[in-house]
Amino acid sequence: MSLMHKFLGAAAAAALSAGAALAEPALIFDLGGKFDKSFNEAAFSGATRWAEETGGSFREIELQSEAQREQALRRFAEAGANPIVMTGFAFGNVLSEVAPDYPDTKFAIIDMVVDAPNVRSVVFNEHEGSYLVGMMAAQASKSGTVGFIGGMDIPLIRKFACGYVQGVKAVNPDATVIQNMTGTTPAAWNDPVKGSELTKAQISQGADVVYAAAGGTGVGVLQTAADEGILSVGVDSNQNHLHSGKVLTSMMKRVDNAVYEAMTAGVDMETGFNVMGVANGGIDYAMDEHNAALVSADMKATVDAAKDQIASGELAVHDYMSDNSCPVE
Repeated sequence: MSLMHKFLGAAAAAALSAGAALAEPALIFDLGGKFDKSFNEAAFSGATRWAEETGGSFREIELQSEAQREQALRRFAEAGANPIVMTGFAFGNVLSEVAPDYPDTKFAIIDMVVDAPNVRSVVFNEHEGSYLVGMMAAQASKSGTVGFIGGMDIPLIRKFACGYVQGVKAVNPDATVIQNMTGTTPAAWNDPVKGSELTKAQISQGADVVYAAAGGTGVGVLQTAADEGILSVGVDSNQNHLHSGKVLTSMMKRVDNAVYEAMTAGVDMETGFNVMGVANGGIDYAMDEHNAALVSADMKATVDAAKDQIASGELAVHDYMSDNSCPVE
């Protein structure tokens, strides 16, 4: 650690000890932007809810490049922000280096585990929610072929895909699930044009329901599905309203709750490993006025029964990341 970093870290610590009330939380969005209508926007929603309920304020930044990750973390830490919340697995390595330099600052990272005494690591059982929307997709499909479009090809997104396939096959063992990933770099999270192209390709192969787990790229998937007359499944945030009557449901990953809880706890935020899944309200599927006409009572009952079984532990959905394999593919 440089002398300047030591000095600035000490200054931040002194400011915090002078009064925790002075500390504002900070939120760092991943590439794809605050208004990606998905993962980042869910985080923003949680922070906004905290601010509205408490009258507090939070600092924020939207990254434009990978190089800004460390800059943003150090800038907020040196300014006394506490806690500092960041969205996305890609912060993992940088946070591992930065967190020890600011022992009096609390950090929360979503979608990655960083083993440090001042870090809260929040991960989600995305495979559970993907299983539920997979069941819904299989019940809604008339062709017996459904699709999955992921963002960056990483184990986390394979986890979404595997859960989805398991849910589809639980309803229709003979169903076909077409899978595509958008790319292998972070640009894959914000390429709606490529999302649209992949959707059209899957439709040409018979898919009549497509699930997007691709950040901002998913906007193109949902738009094209609506334009082409098939159903889509949203992700992270409730995306049903984006194309009312054409989005079957959304796999809700309650990133908003994770951010809200971290900011509510403030400087007293407990650190360590946190898992959010169906059982504790961290994962769900979306029902509202926008998709009510698409989901029959029987469809909902089938999915809710599985949801209860997952919550109780009776039904275990395989987690791709546990062994980098999917038993149903």
